[in-house]
Formats: sequence, structure tokens, C-alpha cells
Amino acid sequence: MAGKRILLVEGKDDEHVFRALFGKRNLPQPTIHQHEGYLRLLEAMPERLKESDVEAIGIVLDADTSLDGRWEAVRHRLVVAGYAATPAQPDALGLVLMPPPGTILPRVGVWLMPNNQVPGILEDFLRYLVPPGNALFGYAQQSVNGIAEDLRLFQAVDTPKALLHTWLAWQKEPGRPLGLSITAGFLEHTAAEAETLVNWMQRLFFQ
Repeated sequence: MAGKRILLVEGKDDEHVFRALFGKRNLPQPTIHQHEGYLRLLEAMPERLKESDVEAIGIVLDADTSLDGRWEAVRHRLVVAGYAATPAQPDALGLVLMPPPGTILPRVGVWLMPNNQVPGILEDFLRYLVPPGNALFGYAQQSVNGIAEDLRLFQAVDTPKALLHTWLAWQKEPGRPLGLSITAGFLEHTAAEAETLVNWMQRLFFQ
């Protein structure tokens, strides 16, 4: 009997985005565990990798402001767990590692948002899913960028969140959550960047 397929994500938004992508592609849903932040996810990795009934485990983290730093944090835990072949750099297509010979470790995959190549967060990935040339998104950019410094309450690192949620607030059904925005078609699940992510999930969970 095949073992469990589990996906570890940082938070609820990540969980709902992945559920929407699996749903739109008619793929079987893995068990998704969200951890209320990247530190708790990293802390959970060693025990998750030891679970004997897990066939494949995916790990999704924001690269945040340092792609190299976040990758090294993940890579260190994988090497300690027995995945000596973990590469020094992320895979642009999403990493998938086969179990080391002679172990009962699971197949493991890693994806760093937005695309394993640049710093960023979930909302940076979802920005790729905005329909190309969308005029309303241009207005949202002008609106967010035009906020005076003394009125800008969010930090610069959170600008992608402010931009995406501003744009979603102007849709036919304003303010839909991120996952439901994919389900409703406001965000395109067939965008090239989404295809790359879905291909990673298929290689990890269904090969």
C-alpha cells in the first residue's frame, strides 16, 4: 500500500492556494499541514522526515529577503536527516530527492516561493498568475506606489501583499481569499509559473 503524501506549508493562505491548484488540476489532494510560520515548519521537518508511513513529503517556504539563507536552513536539515545529495543551490524547477539507498526515508521535495530563483513570498508567486496586461493591476500598482510615506502603514517587505490584495479588492467579487481567487479564475492556474509548480507537485507526489 502506498504511504501518505504530505505537504508542509507556512500558513493558511499557502494551504488554500495549494488546495485550489490541486482542485483546478483534478489532482488527488495530499495531506497539508500548515505551521503558522517558517520557523515552526523548519522545526517540524526532522520528525516529519522520520515518519515511517510517509511516501513523499513536500516542503514549501517563502524565500523572503534571502533565497540563499532560506535554502541553507532547509538544506542543513535535509543533510542531517540523511539526504547527503541535497544540492548547494535550489532547483529552478523545484527540488525532488529520492530516498537515500538503504533507508526508509520518504521522497522529498522543496519549493521556495516565489520560483526558487529570487527572494520573495507567496504573493510574489501569485502575481505571476495575474492575467497578462491586466489594466486594473496597473491601476493597483499606481495606487499602492502612490501612497505617501507618512500614510504608508505597511513595511516595504509587505508591498506584494498590499498590491495583490488591492487588486483582488477591485474584482467582480471583491476581497476573495487567495485560494478562492484561483478557484474563481481571477488568478490563472494555467500561467507558466503555475505550470512549473504543478509539474513539481506531480513529480514529487505522483511519479
